[in-house]
Amino acid sequence: MTWPNLAVGLATLSVVGLAGSPAACAADDPPLEIKSVDGPTVEVIGHYLKGIGSSDAASQGSVTRNLIENRPTLRAGEVLEFVPGMIVTQHSGSGKANQYFLRGFNLDHGTDFSVNVDGMPVNMRTHGHGQGYADVNFIIPELVERIDYTKGPYFAEQGDFSSAGSAHFRLSRALERSLGSVTLGTDDYLRALWASSPTVGAGNLLYAVEWTGYDGPWVNPENLRKINGALRYSQSQGDTKVSFTGLFYQADWDATDQIPKRAVDSGQVDRFGAIDASDGGETRRFSLSANGQSRVGEGLLSADAYYIDYELDLWSNFTFFLDDPVNGDQFQQVDRRGLYGGNVSYNFPLSLGSLNTNNRIGLQLRRDRISEVALNHTKARQFLSTTRSDSVTQQSIGWFADSTVQWTDWARTVIGLRGDHYRFSVRSNLPANSGQLSDDIVSPKFTAVLGLWSKTELFLNYGQGFHSNDARGTVISVDPADGVTPVDRVTPLVRTHGAELGLRTEWIAGVQSSLALWRLDVDSELLFIGDAGNTEASRPSRRQGIEWITNWRPLDWLLLDLDVDFSKSKFRDQDPAGNHIPGSVERAIQVGLYVNDLGPWNGALLVRHFGPRPLIEDNSVRSNSTTLTNLRLGYTFAKHWNLNLDVLNLFDRKDSDIEYYYESQLAGEPGPVEDVHFHPVESRQIRLTFSGRF
Repeated sequence: MTWPNLAVGLATLSVVGLAGSPAACAADDPPLEIKSVDGPTVEVIGHYLKGIGSSDAASQGSVTRNLIENRPTLRAGEVLEFVPGMIVTQHSGSGKANQYFLRGFNLDHGTDFSVNVDGMPVNMRTHGHGQGYADVNFIIPELVERIDYTKGPYFAEQGDFSSAGSAHFRLSRALERSLGSVTLGTDDYLRALWASSPTVGAGNLLYAVEWTGYDGPWVNPENLRKINGALRYSQSQGDTKVSFTGLFYQADWDATDQIPKRAVDSGQVDRFGAIDASDGGETRRFSLSANGQSRVGEGLLSADAYYIDYELDLWSNFTFFLDDPVNGDQFQQVDRRGLYGGNVSYNFPLSLGSLNTNNRIGLQLRRDRISEVALNHTKARQFLSTTRSDSVTQQSIGWFADSTVQWTDWARTVIGLRGDHYRFSVRSNLPANSGQLSDDIVSPKFTAVLGLWSKTELFLNYGQGFHSNDARGTVISVDPADGVTPVDRVTPLVRTHGAELGLRTEWIAGVQSSLALWRLDVDSELLFIGDAGNTEASRPSRRQGIEWITNWRPLDWLLLDLDVDFSKSKFRDQDPAGNHIPGSVERAIQVGLYVNDLGPWNGALLVRHFGPRPLIEDNSVRSNSTTLTNLRLGYTFAKHWNLNLDVLNLFDRKDSDIEYYYESQLAGEPGPVEDVHFHPVESRQIRLTFSGRF
């Protein structure tokens, strides 16, 4: 079979098409080019690729490997903090998906923010722990070539969970040199990595193995044991590029979940202590994927195909002895699934008289076969009873098309349309909660870009998007706790509406800056429910805000970053409980200073702040702010050897990663108590990394 035929075969075999997927090729081996109407050549400044003439929104861009390598991080999930304005925290152990905040959203573990790795979706539909659950712990940061991010529902290729934004990770096809590193740190932190990409035949075989162990500052040690593996074969032949990738991730850990403030104030537990020391989890993920690109006629055909095998067991106790004063309220969330799909798109130029256009068409399919998604009552991880257990099949077909028209050398528009069809099939342990349902949604998109000033563009964006709800909620009839009480069903596909007015400029030499005024309406909010550990459909909402992103390179070896986000979030209906959205962050600020190639020295200083937020609808209880500072000092010697010292939470702040307000009951308490429940930020961590490239 010839390479072009193979690429076409991949397109045919793909059962999902995320057309125009930016993850098809890494930056070190860029995608094939077609005629462009996007304006002048982009000048790369610092760590960012998107500039004047290359973006369709002020809040769209790409992050390069330089920033990823040079930024100190506490945990693997913070790789998503490279998206400007994103805040990544944790309310439990390191092996599970993180907590995400962006544009006034407490995104829980991924609702309304989609994550994609080389064409594979990361968000899990109808997940045991929460809708849209996005665990990125399987990503090895050293293998990330770049991250393409978007914000808002303005992009036709973006589907489920992407209304607030999206991140597409491109993994490297090859490494310049083999890489080995060892990191030692406080609280028994140990990480070892080996990665290499030798030439095999006409292509490159990239492989990597990562092992991480960590106890953390917790009274009950975390005992994290995590292993990641990656194997990728890539080959290029003429106008065709293909790659085949296998990824493996496995972790187990003991968790210190959120604890009530009253227990710390009374001295019952230390702020790093646990009420239920048996909380924790185990997870495993294995995937196989293929990516291909080939020139067909004047255009570019792209195709992805993937299969993912996934499982999670998670034990949590958020309310302690509220529901069961004898055994406690610990619950086990179970998720067992296989999912497969693929992406196919065709990107082609077309002349309409004197006008040049770029056009894309695409098809997307995905099928989740969830053999078990369950909620069990447990004590010290021992099974007591089943609250509910279901098997679910959820499949979707999505298509999209968009066209970019260059009207003049200073004006262009993008008109897009997206359609999605979903089918849900649920078989529950309660027959009344079984059923089948289907739903459709069409989402129009529009962008106008005006380059009226020197190296400056004005953006006007409008788009409709959606998020899917948990399939179990779309067919439910009775409360699974008692099997009798009637329960309302949720809307399968919830529409969102977004608009943005933005400005991007490079008018000042060495400075890239963007400013965006945005608004996003959601027809039904998804909120975290503390006593169940899940998200639940709620009231319609509106978020609006302003975002300013600037990076400045005053010297060849110095880069300064500033991300500032202010937002206001309210429910759009009237309710005596109040109109504030619990967990909606009102401000997020990140300031970064990076030193590169100052002789043998490099370094970084990063300050991250996210402000107070309402914890209940009437705004009478609010969280505190959180401000953390991370420092890196690095030294290169003998050309290819590096020593990095990271100090995380430099000033040893006693802030919180997460805060909720709800009822719980401790042992010995006569009844439920409403209280703030929090998970503290980790104390100062010192980590030393020795690495070499061979």
